[in-house]
Amino acid sequence: ETPVLFKQELQNEEAKEGKQVRLTCELSKPGTPVKWMKGDTVLCASEKYELKQHGTVAELIIRDVKSVDA
Repeated sequence: ETPVLFKQELQNEEAKEGKQVRLTCELSKPGTPVKWMKGDTVLCASEKYELKQHGTVAELIIRDVKSVDA
């Protein structure tokens, strides 16, 4: 089976505190499960984090951005 690769790597994004930021990556195979992490912590959907996946594109939206989200 062909390994899943990043077609578009995650890019650094900047946002003002209190706003939201959208992080996006694209995979080589649709429907591949994506695990978003900050350090060793797995991020789960919540009021703070929204996780979306459409085909090969995975998105993480971070709401109410703070300096600790860097």
